[in-house]
Amino acid sequence: MYRRFIATIAAASIAITAMGAAPAFAGDRDTVRALAAILGVAVVGKIIHDNNKKKRANHQPAPVYNHPRTTPPRHYPPRGVQPRHNPPRYHPQPRPLPRHVNNKLLPKQCFQSFDTRRGTIQMFGERCLQRNYRHVKSLPQNCQYKFGTPNGLRSGFEARCLRDAGYRLARG
Repeated sequence: MYRRFIATIAAASIAITAMGAAPAFAGDRDTVRALAAILGVAVVGKIIHDNNKKKRANHQPAPVYNHPRTTPPRHYPPRGVQPRHNPPRYHPQPRPLPRHVNNKLLPKQCFQSFDTRRGTIQMFGERCLQRNYRHVKSLPQNCQYKFGTPNGLRSGFEARCLRDAGYRLARG
């Protein structure tokens, strides 16, 4: 596209230069300027038209994703054939439980923030985790944190340290 554009501009400039080399009368200069302006507008319009034409030609519709069926299709007898007395029935099977439960999801209700002398600390309270999370013993011990508050001594696991170890906050 750019080669065609540059070639058109070069041809137009050569044509205008050739017109300018001929002896001109007083009224010819205005005519040449008007012709050059018209030619420039026509060239730009043609380039825009070609560009839009290419975009329309390359447009492909987005692929359509059909959801898979969850139940098998029902088989009806052909028209004119009487159905059997005891047709087979479809009995849906219960969904199997997931084999892998993510034990790196921490309960949302245990996430708390505490004000200390150093500032606000966001952490998971140890007692809350013991009540609501099965795998407390598998949490990294270097994330355990103890500090004093006006209400007494608190202990828990620092949220940033647990996040760096791969633990996430459970949603819901």
